[in-house]
Amino acid sequence: MEKTELRSALSLAGIFALRMLGLFLILPVFSMHAKGLSGGDQATLVGLALGIYGFVQACLHIPLGMLSDRYGRRPIVVIGLILFVLGAFVAASHDDLVWITVGRAIQGAGAVSAAVTAWLADLTREETRTRAMAMVGGSIALTFALSLVLASPLHESIGLDGMFYLMAVLGIGAILIALFIVPEQDKASQTPFTAKFSEVFFNKDLFRLNVGVLVLHAVQIALFLTLPRLLVKADLPLVAHWHLYLPAVLISFVCMAPIIMVSERRKRMKPAFLFGIASMMVAQLMMASLDSLSGLALAVLTYFIGFNILEAMQPSLVSRWASNAKGTALGIYNTTQSAGLFLGGLLGGWILQNMGEAAVFYIGAALIFSWLIIALTMRELSEKTA
Repeated sequence: MEKTELRSALSLAGIFALRMLGLFLILPVFSMHAKGLSGGDQATLVGLALGIYGFVQACLHIPLGMLSDRYGRRPIVVIGLILFVLGAFVAASHDDLVWITVGRAIQGAGAVSAAVTAWLADLTREETRTRAMAMVGGSIALTFALSLVLASPLHESIGLDGMFYLMAVLGIGAILIALFIVPEQDKASQTPFTAKFSEVFFNKDLFRLNVGVLVLHAVQIALFLTLPRLLVKADLPLVAHWHLYLPAVLISFVCMAPIIMVSERRKRMKPAFLFGIASMMVAQLMMASLDSLSGLALAVLTYFIGFNILEAMQPSLVSRWASNAKGTALGIYNTTQSAGLFLGGLLGGWILQNMGEAAVFYIGAALIFSWLIIALTMRELSEKTA
């Protein structure tokens, strides 16, 4: 990667990391804290307070992505981050479930994932873009693992309101990065917005990727509803789960990096893409049939290898197939991703309650297998005609 590309990737990964760390930190502790709030004994209201963020994001990914195509990435990203900070202050200043829900909704209105990803695509060449996307995906995975380690000690020391104030500080840091560190795009290299929304939405190459990200994240949420139960049964206490997750994430990065680099160098993305899908399917089947801690650890590692390959490749491929409407295409992509998160939680919980733990993984494997069949028809980028 060139110096400017590396700076772009690191700075935009930093924006993602600061924003996502703030969000991830409250997830392990919020449901327990909410029990002491008015209405906190109603699981539906607690779930709404957590889920409203994703719902608002799903509504705004597309319009903000389109606005970033027309008016530029930097102003849209900064405005979205300001909303994120404002929502954190609202949630922090009220020890009330309703106001926390309002604050989370305001935070969700800062739906800048598509704009940030499109910005990274603008600032990188095609031959290095997947590596840049992998850096962003890696930053998100690492912040998730870090949040599992820090959440309980932080909640104990500064409380939930302090965690929301910390979230605001992290958001301000992301704003400063967006304003002063992310490089300016070469105007000569900018691609004007020329595509209609319908052309982007119904593009078969993009549609295939949108189906993929829906399955990817639906299965992810269903998996993490169920996997912690299996790990506890395998004598790994909940507070120690990060002992398994963190090494698995780090080792998966080591395994993922050469696969992505070789696929980019040879301009053969499809084999690596199919390998990632197959790895996730195998991991689901392993989790359904294994109950030992060592077996589950191997399954988690296999899952993260496939997941991280796909997390890096999919947005990169979206940006390449939609070169003249990256923000719009990534807005649709992120909306589909949010829908997958919602469906995975809803259906995964229902399957777990009514059909048992193994059924969650078998049905997840079946969904991934369906995705694999669809992905077999994808083209290499060298076959791109538009």
